[in-house]
Amino acid sequence: MSRSRRTAIAALLVSVLAVAGCTGGRGSTDPTARPDPTGSSSSSAADGIGDPYFPSYGNGGYDVASYALKVRYDPASDVLTGVATIAATATEALSRFNLDLAGLTVESVEVDGAKAGNERRDNELVVIPGQPIAKDQRFTVKVDYGGKPRPITNPALGSNGFSDTPDGAIALGQPESASTWFPVNDHPSDKATYEIEATVPAGLSALSNGIPLGVDTADGWSTWRWAERVPMASYLTTLVIGDYRVVTGTHGGKPMVTAVASSLPKGGAAEQAMARTGEVADFLVSQFGPYPFQAYGGIVVDDDRIRYALETQSRPVYGSVFFRGGPELGVVAHELAHQWFGDSVSLRRWSDMWLNEGFASYAEWLWEEHAGGRSVQQNFTTEYANTDWARPALDPGPTELFGRAVYKRGALVVHALRLTVGDEAFFRILKTWTAEKRDGIVTTDDFFTVAERVAGKPLRPVLGTWLSGTSAPPVPGG
Repeated sequence: MSRSRRTAIAALLVSVLAVAGCTGGRGSTDPTARPDPTGSSSSSAADGIGDPYFPSYGNGGYDVASYALKVRYDPASDVLTGVATIAATATEALSRFNLDLAGLTVESVEVDGAKAGNERRDNELVVIPGQPIAKDQRFTVKVDYGGKPRPITNPALGSNGFSDTPDGAIALGQPESASTWFPVNDHPSDKATYEIEATVPAGLSALSNGIPLGVDTADGWSTWRWAERVPMASYLTTLVIGDYRVVTGTHGGKPMVTAVASSLPKGGAAEQAMARTGEVADFLVSQFGPYPFQAYGGIVVDDDRIRYALETQSRPVYGSVFFRGGPELGVVAHELAHQWFGDSVSLRRWSDMWLNEGFASYAEWLWEEHAGGRSVQQNFTTEYANTDWARPALDPGPTELFGRAVYKRGALVVHALRLTVGDEAFFRILKTWTAEKRDGIVTTDDFFTVAERVAGKPLRPVLGTWLSGTSAPPVPGG
């Protein structure tokens, strides 16, 4: 996510924010689970994945492989109805399990085609299958639901998720938002593929992630279909509904879909920036390795509440504020860099957020130098002088998850690595990391392991100081 969003976060968080199963270590038993009348060892899975920052996010006991979502949204009534079909595998024997779902009303739940019981507890949907699910068993959950979606509020980070607009709606947010419009295991450590079908009044667009599968219109309604067939973290899903100028094409043999709110000037800075998405992506390929997804694109929304950009997978969403002074490409470089760092290679826990934002911020420096502006070294020198070293990039705490240290000190760490190992080894590390961890979930220790192996030297002591030391570290080679 772009740093500009976080600079004003205190004022803006009251607005909308923003596989197949790559998890491990989940599924602790809920001691309040009711006894299983069959006498098996089935348990009630944990109602949180166990992330230290956000213990209630996600759920234990299963791994999701895919989501098939069919939603219908009427802006006039602000009512959304949906059917979510979720394919998963149990990681422990289950008598019940949870899905994250905020606010919406559940009409019915089925597990493997049979009616299942359900209970609501805060922003959790508790599913009680008619028969216990065995460990390693594949199963399918179907949830019919609906209501008026609303953002959810995190005590540390404010509001996230689905919000209506004058002509539609925007579903966007980080670190969680998906649960405001569909039932989900809402944590990045459980990535899955998605099929998304959205029906809206004819004349409006319904934009989402991945490959466009076409639009059908009948009886005054249009159904837009999308498929993200590369595993995606739930917070990277988006649904943008409204009056947009949509441009479709191809880039590098893959679909390219960009969209700009019709309220913004036609042919203006926003459209000019979106038209250069492929150019920026190609530059980043030269730095980071092959583009990891099956589609390209971007969406520019015109909403004063959204003064940020988010790296929604394969199709980042940008607030129009970035393009008021011209076709700013630094933010495009930042969000496209996330396609490698954060989207393809995703976090196991939120405390390692610098792995996303440090590299995306460094990509801004790389692009600026490439475009003839300040060099990477000039940006490094300026930021080094302005850094508050009391604030760590690694494990900053939940209230500082999107603070300057995660972004800018994170970028300093990346350049310190480059100065330590030299350019050849540095770019080899980046390309090895993105190749070996593609579609996976990672920690900072995983990065250290790869970097040290490629560089052939210990790096933890140096990088650890840059990440978490409380005073300015010496500049390598300085």
